[in-house]
Amino acid sequence: MDEHQSGRHDSIGMNSRRAGCAETRSSGSEGGSRKPNDGNAAPAPRFDPYIIGSDSASAVGTLVERKTRLVMLLHLPHGRTAEHVRDALTKRITELPAALRRTLTWDQGKEMAQHARFTVDTGVQVYFCDPHSPWQRGSNENTNGLLRQYFPKGTSFEHVTVDQLDAVADSLNRRPRKTLGWRSPAEAYAQAVALTD
Repeated sequence: MDEHQSGRHDSIGMNSRRAGCAETRSSGSEGGSRKPNDGNAAPAPRFDPYIIGSDSASAVGTLVERKTRLVMLLHLPHGRTAEHVRDALTKRITELPAALRRTLTWDQGKEMAQHARFTVDTGVQVYFCDPHSPWQRGSNENTNGLLRQYFPKGTSFEHVTVDQLDAVADSLNRRPRKTLGWRSPAEAYAQAVALTD
């Protein structure tokens, strides 16, 4: 049984939903076929890996590292085109140690049309969730609710700065989580990084 069949592999998952976020996985899997995009995928569900701004153009994309729940936010003030998303993802994903960014899991959608170039640029293989499968991104769903405490529906992200997004991510990353034995994502991430050195 290979690592993808067993569901035990290191990965970063961008999973999503409307007013949602993406998820980074470094071990384990929440399910799903995790098939590479072969160009024959079913139509994308009505989900996005973002919190959408009130203008329906600006957005904040989110990465959640699966093992440590570390949150990284993507600044997308000019929209969610494939190019904007690829550029923002590339910038953020390369901030993680290589051992914590082997694969990226995303819902099927046009914003990842440049997934092949992203893989070439970063060495991160992209996998796609099964359509209409929110249980495959449980960490995302939880993070969506946490982010809405900072960005209520109706917020426009056109004038939200990278510094403001980093402050929100820092706040979330310092919040203890039951799933981490009441450690914060920042503490769990520091421990995971120390183990990769």
